[in-house]
Amino acid sequence: MIPMGSQGMPMTIDHAMEIVPELREAYEREKDTKEIINLAKKLEGSVRHISVHAAGVVIAPRPIYEYMPTQLDPKGGKIITQYDMYSAEDAGLLKFDFLGIRNLAILADAVRLVKKFYGVDIDISRIPLDDKKTFELLARGQTEGLFQLNGAGMTRYLKELKPTSIHDINAMVALYRPGPMETIPEYIKRKHNPRLVKYMDPRMKKFLAESYGLIVYQDDLLFCAIELAGYSWEEADKFRKAVGKKIPKEMAAQYQKFTQGIIQNGQTPEFAEKLWKLFEPFQAYGFNKAHAASYGKVAYQTAYMKAHYPVEYMAAILTAESGDVDKVAQIIDECKNMGIPVLPPDINESYGGFSCLPKNRENPISKSNKSDKIRFGFYTIKNLGTDISDAIIEERKQSGKFKSITGFLDCIKHKNLNKKSMASLIKSGAMDEWGDRGVLLANMEAMLEYNHENGKQNGAQTSLWGGATNVQAPEFRLQPGTDATQAEKLAWEKELLGLYISGHPLERLRDKLEKRTVNIKKIKEDKENNWGNGMPVTIGGIIDTARTVITKGNERMAFLKISDLTDAIEAVAFPRVFQESMDILASGKCIAFTGKVSNRNGEKSIIIEAVKEI
Repeated sequence: MIPMGSQGMPMTIDHAMEIVPELREAYEREKDTKEIINLAKKLEGSVRHISVHAAGVVIAPRPIYEYMPTQLDPKGGKIITQYDMYSAEDAGLLKFDFLGIRNLAILADAVRLVKKFYGVDIDISRIPLDDKKTFELLARGQTEGLFQLNGAGMTRYLKELKPTSIHDINAMVALYRPGPMETIPEYIKRKHNPRLVKYMDPRMKKFLAESYGLIVYQDDLLFCAIELAGYSWEEADKFRKAVGKKIPKEMAAQYQKFTQGIIQNGQTPEFAEKLWKLFEPFQAYGFNKAHAASYGKVAYQTAYMKAHYPVEYMAAILTAESGDVDKVAQIIDECKNMGIPVLPPDINESYGGFSCLPKNRENPISKSNKSDKIRFGFYTIKNLGTDISDAIIEERKQSGKFKSITGFLDCIKHKNLNKKSMASLIKSGAMDEWGDRGVLLANMEAMLEYNHENGKQNGAQTSLWGGATNVQAPEFRLQPGTDATQAEKLAWEKELLGLYISGHPLERLRDKLEKRTVNIKKIKEDKENNWGNGMPVTIGGIIDTARTVITKGNERMAFLKISDLTDAIEAVAFPRVFQESMDILASGKCIAFTGKVSNRNGEKSIIIEAVKEI
């Protein structure tokens, strides 16, 4: 009965009692409920456990223990403060947040690829900040893989905004947070229609002109206090802390001081009240301008690289995200939308991570032979392992591409070339140039025996005088076998790569699905509320995962992840539906189902009501 709080605004028992009538009534009428809530209120706010701030570092002019108590981190053994971040600041010390951003490594990798292929040195910190191609990419909504600018909501706003300056990006980074987000539609309107720009007070123009007269950053609150209420900078900093900490007593004192200052500086109490209400969203979450500008610049840099070097940038992202199958699938979908094919692993072209391929495969990538495709890397193949992957790559570097399966078996003498790794290479499609996957699997034991025996023979072939002899091993010949079906190939790709590469099990049903069902992407990105909470829907898809649980009533039900040709969504089959359809509610099954949309905290899922196999 106690709802979740929002980011920066944790829920309290007292607040829950105010907004949930059922909770308040239970407290007033039920003895046990009252006793439990009273006990909970005594515990509320107590220290539950010791944790370490993800990025906080306290800096002091002398050893830290001279200013506050310290202890060892129970998990890592490092020295940490016993004060929390607020107490550390109250003690007069500086607390900095040093945030590690993985996107910086992605940018560095993309820049490295551009240098390697084209000989172009990109100083990412000095790229032009008014690049037309970059802003056009954002206006089209091609935001997948960008720092801070991706996701359905942000993408929709960027398409409406059509940013034309780095200031627009900074503002979106700051505003797309719980609280300030409600300002975004007005920001977009004012950008496209300057006649709508107005200021509550002419003095606000000098610090709000850049944001079309709207309060966007924490800094804007401080300037309002200084310019309109007569605060000093020191007083404004205390005001900032009061707003940020959301301590009622401090907020009440600041409200009185702010209102008096506004009146003394020529405005009315009504003006003060109206302006104070504009500050309320920043109590939930607000960015200071420096933070927004730092994030905004990195966001712009990622957009710039994607706009100018799309293949290299997307390959860098895929390598960085290679441990997250769902994220890789999203990035590959974006590559398809951009016209960049992502090819399965290849014994002669794959490296560790994802790699770029040129238009003309006979020649290396260059300014006249730019990259236009991406190849899966060996490290992404399940059960292959980095040691054997590195051995294959190193052998290619030393001797060139493997001309045949015999050449591969002759050259790779590694203990980790075994049934598991060989099966992974075959099933993932890495050895397709030498034969069908089904035929190769049928010959796998013979291939490994050839590799093993040939290795022993080569080691033993020495002449009477101690020198190596030039004995040519017999060529390995594949024996006839049964070709793998398309369904088998797709199942293997899903198993070993985490997603389908050479096709999709639903491709054969594409026309029917488009006519009779709603695609998952439309449901998840629905902004007209056609598929809102409780709305009926029909979907066709494949079950990616199925998890069965036992209810309190000792009945079975299932939680499913279902994907179609556009996206994936969570679904639940309650006991009645599960009992009727348990045989088809299994991983790998293609199904069509009807149900109702459930929207909880902005995350959509489906409650299945009827299902059939397709």
